[in-house]
Amino acid sequence: MHIFEWLNSQLLKMEWLSNLVRYLVEQVFGLDVQSRLGGSIHFFIYDVIKIFILLSVLIFTISYVQSFFPPERTKKILGRFSGITANILGALLGTITPFCSCSSIPLFIGFTSAGLPLGVTFSFLISSPLVDLASIILLASIFNWRIALAYVVVGLVIAVVGGTIIGKAKLEKYVESFVYSNPMMEIEQEKLTVKDRLEYSKCQVQDIVKKVWLYILLGVGIGAAIHNWIPENIISAVLGQDKWYSVLIATMTGVPMYADIFGTLPIAEALVYKGVGLGTVLSFMMAVTALSLPSLIMLKRVVKTRLLAVFFTIVTGGIIIMGYAFNAFGYLLIK
Repeated sequence: MHIFEWLNSQLLKMEWLSNLVRYLVEQVFGLDVQSRLGGSIHFFIYDVIKIFILLSVLIFTISYVQSFFPPERTKKILGRFSGITANILGALLGTITPFCSCSSIPLFIGFTSAGLPLGVTFSFLISSPLVDLASIILLASIFNWRIALAYVVVGLVIAVVGGTIIGKAKLEKYVESFVYSNPMMEIEQEKLTVKDRLEYSKCQVQDIVKKVWLYILLGVGIGAAIHNWIPENIISAVLGQDKWYSVLIATMTGVPMYADIFGTLPIAEALVYKGVGLGTVLSFMMAVTALSLPSLIMLKRVVKTRLLAVFFTIVTGGIIIMGYAFNAFGYLLIK
């Protein structure tokens, strides 16, 4: 147990990096990390470096695994199953696709046009931005493993339930017709060498880092400001655990934003530090990643208003229920 805790502290939480940055701030910059300015600089440098290190390693690893499952092969695997089993597999597939919600939509179109049930493709679409393997590690690096795993389980449940409801509602007629007229080509997968897979993984890291680096810097910057500059009583007045409406505000605040879990985690870390309820913080994270306005606009291009409204209602309802549940029982997950 002590070895696991040590590995968790040094590899995930990177306490060695925190100590190194503390030395830099105090000895080189001449600032006290207990002061607002010194604390903000420490928070920013430490979190940026930590997130980029973890992100690069995780995306490289996930992409290597993903190279064995191109869309046409994935479609064949999912096509063997039906019912809730297919929805569960669709949601689990979303966990190994390290993409934001906007990047998931082309795959959603491909799976739908390839003939997969609509409910299964929506389970994938909900799960992909909401939950991925990287989010488990990053959440554990900031909070703990119990919170990380609970977040993933809840995200998968929302994806499975949402996809199942959409599938049962028979809403296929509310998908734009052009989606079905562009079937996925059945191309036999080229046999990739280890070198090819490594090159693919490296390119994925470069591509995703280019897409998210600005959001990470913004998220860490906002987190540093919340952590060191905004008084706790102001945050508590709006998002305090005793405020029944905090989950609703957090969810609705997250919708207009566009980021991914890598950019929202530093904000979540700062809010929890200020006493905001765990469920309120996770609701904000889920709304930003699964219901961002740009992704809804893109989705509107491929589905009609009624289906988009059903999708938004189901996911929003699931996030809100999850938020209140975590606020009520989240103390069991925090040491």
